[in-house]
Amino acid sequence: MWYFNGETIKTPRTMVISDVTHPSTIFRDSSTLTSLGIKPFSTVTPDSRYYWNGAYTVDTSGAEVVGTYAGTARDVATLKTNMLAKTNSHAAGLHAAIDWYWTRAAKGGTAVPSNIATYATTLYSEHETIKTAIAALDTLAKIITYENKPHTETRKDKNDDGTYHASNTHTNARGIDMCTHFSVNPNDVDAGLVSLVAD
Repeated sequence: MWYFNGETIKTPRTMVISDVTHPSTIFRDSSTLTSLGIKPFSTVTPDSRYYWNGAYTVDTSGAEVVGTYAGTARDVATLKTNMLAKTNSHAAGLHAAIDWYWTRAAKGGTAVPSNIATYATTLYSEHETIKTAIAALDTLAKIITYENKPHTETRKDKNDDGTYHASNTHTNARGIDMCTHFSVNPNDVDAGLVSLVAD
């Protein structure tokens, strides 16, 4: 987008400036745009997960015009209610994925494997821990941090054939939503993951 004479221009178009008609192709030529006083334009909006769009201001002083919406904080109690619903739904999905083990056992089939039984117990414990943590969040800043907690992930490098290298690794910075951060099903382990550590 571009900005000229108090107007935002969303798509290239014919422009009449100082009684001279310029074709829409001028928008492909940055030097021509600069000579005519047409500046690139961008909009900055706050993170809609945590803020409503507030007052709007436009800064035309630089080489690029920037329109900025101030952030109006969303209600902390409402956000916490949504977080609780999110973790409850995620936990229910994880349990649903392993319920068939108990159904099979109840019908006289194979007993629930010990690692799955331990995993189920772990999920219940982690769910309670998460619910307690959410209840303790009393500021927007704490909510934002909890849903975007910085972690360092270390992964094995991949070989050309798609297998993982025995020793070469690399690290990635990740922000993790702790509302949905549960232990992994022991039958669904990520073979490339070496470690995931909170910063």
